[in-house]
This record gives sequence, structure tokens and C-alpha cells, in this order.
Amino acid sequence: MTGPRAFVLRLAAMVARGLLLLACLAALAGLAKQLGQPADGDARLRVALFINGTLGDKSFFDAAARGMRQAHASLPVRARVVEGGVDPTRWQAALADLADSGEYDVIVAGTFTMAPAIESLAQRYPALRFIVFDASVDYARCACPNVYSMRFRQNEGAWLAGYLATRLVQEGLPGVPAGAGLGAVGGMQLPVIEDFLLGYQAGARAAAPGIALQVQYANAFSDPAAGKEIARLQFARGAGIVFHAAGATGQGVNEAAEEAGRYAIGVDMDQAALYRERQPRRAAAIVTSVMKEVDVGLVRALRLALDGRLAYGRLESIGLAEGGVLLAPHSDVVQALPDALRRRLEEELARQRAAIVAGRVRVPTAFGDAR
Repeated sequence: MTGPRAFVLRLAAMVARGLLLLACLAALAGLAKQLGQPADGDARLRVALFINGTLGDKSFFDAAARGMRQAHASLPVRARVVEGGVDPTRWQAALADLADSGEYDVIVAGTFTMAPAIESLAQRYPALRFIVFDASVDYARCACPNVYSMRFRQNEGAWLAGYLATRLVQEGLPGVPAGAGLGAVGGMQLPVIEDFLLGYQAGARAAAPGIALQVQYANAFSDPAAGKEIARLQFARGAGIVFHAAGATGQGVNEAAEEAGRYAIGVDMDQAALYRERQPRRAAAIVTSVMKEVDVGLVRALRLALDGRLAYGRLESIGLAEGGVLLAPHSDVVQALPDALRRRLEEELARQRAAIVAGRVRVPTAFGDAR
């Protein structure tokens, strides 16, 4: 068909298709709202998380990315995760590209390695906001009124782990000789790792002041063989439980615990859950883990930012009281204890936790401004 009438019919069909497309887009936007995911027009905050490494570690960086997903699902936030890769020489340039793009209101980065880069960018881009997690910029060197720094009081969670470990060796565990002590393996002698170890040792000695404690650094975060060798020596010297704050190096500690018929305590994620399905014997050797809730901390920070209450220009620390640090919620080792003993230990831990939160127990720290 040709002529004016055909033209009108084609135009009508095009309009109908356009209306259908608009209806579909509206439906998708409505679905996004139902799921708690903001449509682009509803996002009040545009956020980029820069990972100085890669995802897939099943620990620290994955938890940060999970926090971005949770913020996107529950808040009017549009979030993007950028992996910087394993080459440290590229991180600062990649972070600067994000700041220079003009696409974001807030840039998030973590670990002490990134703090100097954030200090520099914060001064070059005063209208941009930055969140640093598990580290802090140096506010004495850089006023940085547009930077919020968030550290974790991992020493508080480690205190509970040390207390529990001591009570378990006192009460007796299968394969642990009477009078056994404790061990600990740190990745490197950095303030965050020292904070874990100080808390662990203090909690252990709160339960038994004279308990034997062995502490050694592996000088690596990605050397399971080194972690295994150190743990084997500590078990041979009488440790019943070895705590590790050493990244992937700690996986060697878990392996040594399984082989020796002794026990380990991990950090950052529920490490028993990591092994439970495929390596149940190794999972059964892990008493608990001191979990650092990076995702909880980031969602909290972004919620405060949306409310205009985030403390830019300051460092804050979050711990047991804020839900930023906790022991893994389930322990196969504890659950296997006789009921009366298990209940008694759970009650003791609950009292100790309450005392820390209330400030009646002061946990030593490698940082001067945290509990």
C-alpha cells in the first residue's frame, strides 16, 4: 500500500511500538523499585568502589563488593565495583581516572596501601567525597574534610577468640593434651595484624593469666606453606589451638591443624563454612573465625552519607557494638561439646562481649584511638 493512507498507518505502528517500549521501561523501573534497586533517576548517590586487587578472594574484597550490592539493593545508591588488578603501580592512576570522570559522588577504597593516594586526590578534588575502609588518611598531614576513614576494632573480636580458645584447652578438646597452650601466626608486622594479635593474647590471659602463648610472623600473606610450617612447630611445642591473621597464609595453618589433630581459629570470614562441604575434616578443626564485617560497615557509611550524617573529615572505628566485628555465628567444635559445658561457655562469652561493649573491659590495641 502506498500513498498518504499507508504513511499514516506506518506512523501509527511506530507510535504504538514506541508506547510499548516506554511501557516496558516503566515496568522494568517499577520492578527495580520492588527489588529495592534504584532506577538511575532515583539514585541519590553515585558510588565507585575501587578494589586494589581482584575479586574472588572469598574474604576481604568480596565482602566489600557484597556491601556495594547490598547498598544498591536497599538504598537509593548506584554502585560500581572497579578491580584495580595485582599491579600496584597502576592503582593510583586508575583511582585518579575515577575521580576525574565526574561520574561519581563518592569513591570508596580500602587498606592502608590506598590511604596516601586518597589523601592526594582529596585535595585535588575537594567537591568529591571519599570513604577509606580498614585504614585512615593522615588527618594531621592532610585536613581532608571530604574523607571519611573507617577502621575496625578487630582487637575486640580477637579478644573473644582468645578467651574462648583458652577456656576450650582448659576444659579439654579431643586430641589436645592437658596443659596445652595457644599459638598465633601473623602475616606481617603491620598495625592491623598486631591489633588482632594483641586482642587475642589479652583475651587468652583474661581467661588464664599464665597460659603459654607462642606468636610468630610469616612475613607473607600468600604463603600457605609458611603458615603450615609455623603452625606445625607451634603444635609440636604444645599449642592446642593456633590463631591466624595472615590472609591466604592462614590456610596452611588450617591444614596443619587438621593433620595434627589440633585446632585453628581464622579471621575475616567464616573459614569453617569455606571447607564444610568439600573438606569436612578441615572444617571440624576450625574452632571459629573473627569476622570483620566490611559489608556491614560500608552499608552503614553510605546510609549515613545519604542522611547527611557521615563524619567526613574524621576517623571512626566500628567493633562489637556496631556489628562491625563478631565471631562466626556457628562453631562445629563448640556444638560438639557436652550441653552443659557448651551453655556455660556461651554464657561466659556473652558476658565478656557485653563487658567490652560497655567499656568495662578495655581491649589493648595497636591504634591509639580505638578501644
